[in-house]
Amino acid sequence: MLRIIDARTGEPLPATSTRRGPARVEAHAVRRDATQLRVLLVADLLVRALELDATPVWSLLTGPEAGADTRADAAALGVRPFEPAREPAPDPAAVARTLHIVREGEPLPDAPTVAVAPVASDDLVLLGSAEPSVVRLALLAHHHHARVALDDAALDDARDTLKRWRRAVANWARQPSRPIPGPVRDRLRGAWEDDLDAPGVLDVLRQVETDPDLPDGARFETYAHTDRFLGLDLVSELGSV
Repeated sequence: MLRIIDARTGEPLPATSTRRGPARVEAHAVRRDATQLRVLLVADLLVRALELDATPVWSLLTGPEAGADTRADAAALGVRPFEPAREPAPDPAAVARTLHIVREGEPLPDAPTVAVAPVASDDLVLLGSAEPSVVRLALLAHHHHARVALDDAALDDARDTLKRWRRAVANWARQPSRPIPGPVRDRLRGAWEDDLDAPGVLDVLRQVETDPDLPDGARFETYAHTDRFLGLDLVSELGSV
C-alpha cells in the first residue's frame, strides 16, 4: 500500500482511502525557483505511483504561481500535465482522498500533505541549460524530505548515469525479453510505496544493472517498467545501437 509521511503529524498515512474513487493531488506553486521544480516533481511521482496502483488521479496546480510559466517548467521536467484550471473539478463527494504537495515551511492545508525540502540552488539559468531529464534525475537521487544542492557536480553525475543507463537499455533491448524477477519487482514497489522513496528505487536499478545472474532481457523489462515511476525516458535510445 502506498504511504506518505503526512506533514501535519509526521506519521505515515495511506495515500488512498478505503472508499473507492479518484484521488485529487494538488501541487502548490508559490514561488518560481528550484524548490518549486522539486514540488512539481514530487507531485508527479505521487500521481505516477497512484496510477501504478490503478488509482485514477485528478491533478491540479494551485497557488499564486500556478500560471503558464510554472506549467511550462513542469512540462520541461517531464511532469504529467495538470488539469486545466478552467476544467470543472470532480464532485468532492466522488473524490476518495485529496493530497497536497507543498514546500517545507509553507502553511499546511487541513488535509494530508507532503512537505518538500528546499533545493539549495536557485540558479534557474544553470538548471535551464541542462537536459530536463538530467535535472530530474539529480533531484530524484535525494529523498524529498532531505535538502539537496543542485550544482555542476550533481548535474554531471546525473548526466553520466543517464547516458550510461540509456545506452545499456538500448543494448539490453536487443536480447530476448525475460520477466522481471518477483523479488526485484517487490523491492521496487516496496520503495516507491514507502513515501515515494525514489533513491531506494534507483538503488534497486543499480543492483539490477550489475547483477551477474540476471539476463539482459530481464534488465530491460525492469528498467522500462520502473521508468513509469521515474519518468526519465530511459528507452529513448532504443534502435540507436
